[in-house]
Amino acid sequence: MGFSLAAAGVLLLHLAFVLFVVFGALLLVRWPRLAWLHLPAAAWGFFIELTGRLCPLTTLEKLLRVRAGLSGYGESFVEHYLLRLIYPGSLTREMQLGLAVGVVTINLLLYGWAFLLPRLRQRAHS
Repeated sequence: MGFSLAAAGVLLLHLAFVLFVVFGALLLVRWPRLAWLHLPAAAWGFFIELTGRLCPLTTLEKLLRVRAGLSGYGESFVEHYLLRLIYPGSLTREMQLGLAVGVVTINLLLYGWAFLLPRLRQRAHS
């Protein structure tokens, strides 16, 4: 049971990391210094998708599932809904490249918004 819970924890951590990679720049409006954590995370997400490699969190989760005596993915709430977000069944190489471009595009837009918005507000109040 411990390995099974650990695998579910890694799955949730993986989802949180993916969300942080894609949308973490939204947090920069409130905490601009978070960019030093977000930029390497976004670069890692881009690298993983661009090269088609497995994220170490995927490898860790699979190892924990095997140690828990599980094969494949079950149908718990977490697995049923979250696995499809992190591990799309029909993921092709073209889709991975599209995801890599998407990570960069979304983050460029969000960084522009996060860093330009305060300057625009400042100018409007001047």
